Amino acid sequence: MLHAVTGPEITVATPEDRGSVVTSLVAAFTKDPVLRHLFPDEATYARYAAVFFGHLFDKRVHKETIWTIGHGASVAIWEPPASGSAPPDDDPADVLHRVRAYDEAVHAALPSAPFWYLGVLGTHPDHAGRRWGHAVMRVGLDRAAADGLPAILETSNPDNVEVYRRAGWEVVHAFAEPLPTWVMRNRRT
Repeated sequence: MLHAVTGPEITVATPEDRGSVVTSLVAAFTKDPVLRHLFPDEATYARYAAVFFGHLFDKRVHKETIWTIGHGASVAIWEPPASGSAPPDDDPADVLHRVRAYDEAVHAALPSAPFWYLGVLGTHPDHAGRRWGHAVMRVGLDRAAADGLPAILETSNPDNVEVYRRAGWEVVHAFAEPLPTWVMRNRRT
């Protein structure tokens, strides 16, 4: 007897998924260059990263552009066209300064025409290697393609550049300050 092979169930995040999404992203980004630049103190990383990811989640959950597997084990947080973002404003001044400086550098490198923005893509380390990140990313890519718009992301992790290239992205811009960052566009959108 043959069984149909299906992928993992991808769902739109709900407010009830907030805790598991934030926990997964804090764990997934522990060694990420941007998060370590923003929150370099080991003693406060988890707390500040949780506030940061919680803010991003809260801004987008009602737009229904956060896709998950396992209700947060793997997460893609997409920003639809014509929306801006602002960093959380409840962090100490030095942290807030780093967040704003990075945010300004990224926004200066983004296209002026409408696009779908993959702001966060992460999988909890306990679930790594299953290609769930690719699966949740693909939902946003499909939305961008259906809208006839490009999909854009940025990464400051040099290892991710090649991972994203293999997934159909190409570097369209790079900047060095406040830390080396590559802006990429998906070739299929």
